[in-house]
Amino acid sequence: MQRFVEGSRAALQENIRHHREVHVVMGNEACDLDSTVSALALAYFLAKTSPAPKAAFIPVLNIPRADFALRTETTFLLREQGVPAASLVFRDEIDLGGLHRAGLLTLTLVDHHVLPGADAALEEAVVEVLDHRPLERDRAPGCRVTAEPVGSCATLVTERIAQGPPGVLDGPTAALLHGTILLDCVNLSPAAGKVTPRDVACVSLLEERFPELPARDTIFQALQAAKFDVSGLTTEQMLRKDLKVLSSDELLLAVSAIYVDLETFLRRPGLLPDLEGFCQARGYAGLVAMTISFNERNEPARQLVVYSRRETLRSAVCRVLEEETTPSLQLQPLASPWSCVVTYVQGNALASRKKVLPVLRAALGGPGAAGGPEDEVVPPPTPMNSLVEECPLAQAVPPLCPQDVLERVSRIAAGQPPGSPK
Repeated sequence: MQRFVEGSRAALQENIRHHREVHVVMGNEACDLDSTVSALALAYFLAKTSPAPKAAFIPVLNIPRADFALRTETTFLLREQGVPAASLVFRDEIDLGGLHRAGLLTLTLVDHHVLPGADAALEEAVVEVLDHRPLERDRAPGCRVTAEPVGSCATLVTERIAQGPPGVLDGPTAALLHGTILLDCVNLSPAAGKVTPRDVACVSLLEERFPELPARDTIFQALQAAKFDVSGLTTEQMLRKDLKVLSSDELLLAVSAIYVDLETFLRRPGLLPDLEGFCQARGYAGLVAMTISFNERNEPARQLVVYSRRETLRSAVCRVLEEETTPSLQLQPLASPWSCVVTYVQGNALASRKKVLPVLRAALGGPGAAGGPEDEVVPPPTPMNSLVEECPLAQAVPPLCPQDVLERVSRIAAGQPPGSPK
């Protein structure tokens, strides 16, 4: 897998230069772990098994490279498996339209099956679809379609690889698929409403072929911890990681979820200029940020930040939030270091951002929120691509460092007691 990814950019340029086929395998625009790993693993498999050796099989991550740092669980798992981020190909680094117009593009879609309107011209280049959602439209007769209601698209990719020639599947690819299925299917928990027998079978198959894979609990907790790890992000990236945008006829209001406590967030160097720059660059009149953290008993705590240079907007947003009764947020004002920033402790920790968004939307009188599905629940959030609207998990994930989780288990397996010198 590593050598395949490292060679993909050179293979792309070589085929463009010699006017040869470029077969792109691409996930959806959310580009979560499932989309990313499904694209990488399937492209790798096709490159190993395709009867058309002149084609270059290129996995494409369907986001700009600048957004990749926001997918913290993905960057963590790829790093753990030695897949170099510098060698990945992102959507802003390949001209799919130009390749199609030149007659060079063949396209396989994973983890989705309908291209957005801006990509409608590429539909005729689609030769295969693997998705775990119900089909919304028919494909052309020559298009191979696999659409099965499993918990993770990576399950369908694993099944495809398992049906292929022996020896194609390597350790890093197996680890990527294994971790992805576990994260998508909430560690195969039936209570989460996602997992199917086929997901369980694929995880078992991978574990049988690669007994050195980490224990299920270990990798699931490490990936969940990575999902909440924003320590390496800038303030702008933290605000964009989980962002909704509310609109009215007159203004845009950003609403972000931030996975640190309020005190830590307010102590970030240059925070006020960062807030101002974030809003000015995108035309937002203001920002509401909900911080989410966990105490030593893994219970969630929420605080709110309301920022705007417009005093009338700031006051109106604060008044709506303070007076809301369905649900009551039970807000307690806190001292703020700046007049344009209002801060609160939110006494009602069960009132997630999903419940606050309609309150703000009604106040603005606008058409709604843009930026993705409103799928936040009591932590841990429902993983992307959930088959259910909300995931009935009440246990919060502790604020662990993912590297520490894997290292701790490795040392226990080697017979070293916890806390012993390395």
